Amino acid sequence: MKYLHTMVRVKDLEKSMAFFELLGLKETRRIENENARFSLIFMAAAGDEDCPVELTYNWDGDDALPTDGRHFGHLAYSVENIYDLCQTLMDNGVIINRPPRDGHMAFVRSPDNISIELLQEGESLAPAEPWASMQNTGHW
Repeated sequence: MKYLHTMVRVKDLEKSMAFFELLGLKETRRIENENARFSLIFMAAAGDEDCPVELTYNWDGDDALPTDGRHFGHLAYSVENIYDLCQTLMDNGVIINRPPRDGHMAFVRSPDNISIELLQEGESLAPAEPWASMQNTGHW
């Protein structure tokens, strides 16, 4: 058995791709199916191309999407500097639902309400502001 990918359905392809690009993922493959009217965009972190997230976009909309995005759990990525990435995300309008108060773990949500866990690579960073005193926002 071999892991292939994680699939998430998205409502706004451009907005979702922009979010995953902020996380550091790049498009690695794209499938456009004109007959069935959908696109599959595979995005992965550099060096991790064999572990992509597949963004599934139905051209005519998708009423079947759950409203809370919690039907599968979350995606998780290790990051070089959790504080820098969370700051970049915030600077681009992303809400940090569970701030990295411990210098180790944070949660954010994609435009389609998919939970993304961010974990500090290696040892946790020393607690620092504004993260150490930041409260949770919404669900994660």
